[in-house]
Amino acid sequence: MCDYSLHGLPNRLANEGEELVAHRFPTGAIGLTAPSELSRRTNLDNMRCAKKSFWSILKAAVVPPRLPEVPAVCVPPGATLRLIDIHASLRHELGVDAEETVTFTQTTAMANTYRDAIRFRTGRQILLQVLREGQRVRVLSLSSPECEESFSLVDRLNAEVPV
Repeated sequence: MCDYSLHGLPNRLANEGEELVAHRFPTGAIGLTAPSELSRRTNLDNMRCAKKSFWSILKAAVVPPRLPEVPAVCVPPGATLRLIDIHASLRHELGVDAEETVTFTQTTAMANTYRDAIRFRTGRQILLQVLREGQRVRVLSLSSPECEESFSLVDRLNAEVPV
């Protein structure tokens, strides 16, 4: 869902159809967030850097203003994502195209390790930490095709059972 290194940050679940970007959080880990959250943070940073009075500069030096943290967007294992504008070096290394549909997965259940990863159609898998900041990601589906098949089977069985 979200690597251990992002658990101390505000976070939320991804939405289907949502555009996300890879972002380096204050913890040093790369995770996903919404571009609108980043632009909101940038606007607050710019307002903070605007021309200020001597007293406001002095106050900021003594008690630095606290900006809201950018929330991490958590993706469940099995979700289908679309990576857009994959960097050339990563494309070459993995033998993939500039845009790829991938499956979000976790490499381990061990605590205190980076475990969020994406698996390409080639079967190659990389940790989210390998993505460059700014890598665009579209959430196509939050559930895996296998999960959807099992739900449809349960629905059919329930429809066949007379009440």
